[in-house]
Amino acid sequence: MERRIARPRRRSSLRLRGFDYASPGAYFSTVCTHRRACILASMEDGASRLTTAGRIVAACWLELPEHYACMGLDAFVILPNHVHGVIVLHGTVGAGLRPAPTPQHDMRRGCREGRPVTLTEVVRAFKGFSARRINLERRTPGAPVWQRGFYEHVIRDEADLHRIRRYIEENPLRWAEDEENR
Repeated sequence: MERRIARPRRRSSLRLRGFDYASPGAYFSTVCTHRRACILASMEDGASRLTTAGRIVAACWLELPEHYACMGLDAFVILPNHVHGVIVLHGTVGAGLRPAPTPQHDMRRGCREGRPVTLTEVVRAFKGFSARRINLERRTPGAPVWQRGFYEHVIRDEADLHRIRRYIEENPLRWAEDEENR
């Protein structure tokens, strides 16, 4: 009898086929903790109360434009086991988004010689920066903090942006209703 070798399961992609994720625009992203462990915050009266790990995550998120001059940040929230945020690459899309710093004479990553920064590069850096700091704090070097990959959605217009901002703002209020969080 022939024995079959099990192959690792291939993860399906939610990405838009053929879309350039380095193109200027706004992107909604969600990053979940490893095994959805509630390590980032606790929920009290519909509000997130950040743990030490959550405060590290917030700091790393807010520092991203210091590492990538060709990007900016918009709405953002930390929940016990995931983070939602809007990342703006290469400036703004439509009115109301915070402009990214100008890249002229900037030697930060992603702006040298016109090389665009990608959404994946920014999220990977965020996960790496925060995981290293969290593990340093917990004295658990190399322990997983985040799940593989992340969810992203290309924000197509102002109406989409406003809907996503509202979703991010109201997300803590829905925490208790979410079956995955019980």
